Amino acid sequence: MTLIDADRMYIMDLAASRQLDAQATSHYGIPGIVLMENAARGATEVALQMLGSRTRVHVVCGPGNNGGDGWAMARHLHNAGCDVTLTPIGMPREGSDAAANAATVHRMSIDIIPWTDANDVDLVVDALLGTGLDREVEGVIRELIESINSTEAQVLAIDLPSGLDADTGCPLGLAVRADATATFAGWKLGFMEQESVRWTGEIHTVDIGVPCELAQSLGSPLLRAERHGRGTSE
Repeated sequence: MTLIDADRMYIMDLAASRQLDAQATSHYGIPGIVLMENAARGATEVALQMLGSRTRVHVVCGPGNNGGDGWAMARHLHNAGCDVTLTPIGMPREGSDAAANAATVHRMSIDIIPWTDANDVDLVVDALLGTGLDREVEGVIRELIESINSTEAQVLAIDLPSGLDADTGCPLGLAVRADATATFAGWKLGFMEQESVRWTGEIHTVDIGVPCELAQSLGSPLLRAERHGRGTSE
């Protein structure tokens, strides 16, 4: 699996997480769409592990890079034989990496439907909001999070549960309650707060291919994953 062992994991605050992506591209020359592809492939492995022999997956995508991860995951899950449906909440910015992945999915045999039509699924993939959220969730996003939290399906959050503050581990008004979180490159600082487990569930840290030197320079070592309560070092 493309997961990072506990002894190679680093904790990063929001500022460092943003620097990680920016420097991976600007200094090391890794295209953003490659990072997104690696993130989606790793998160898809987590999703398939959660599904077991079941196949019905619904992906909910926001308009940003977190949504781009979801669009790319939909492709990989479809290719793995899953019955995939997808709900977009806003479309990605034209010319972005997320838009490229959305365009591919639109050409595939993946049904794009309203959330209200996503019945009887086994797994919901939360790719609504990423680390950029800086205010309380409201409007249609809040309503959707409330609906996700009432579903009987398992929920996999992408990078962090939508609505969760990356630095404090507390909801910004409301957050998705996930059974598991596929986070990228390292732990968010907020995951160190014991209460955050109520929203993250089990954390799987996906290796997206950034140089280890970069993660080491921007973060601090994760010495005790068990502090979180359900942290994983698989």
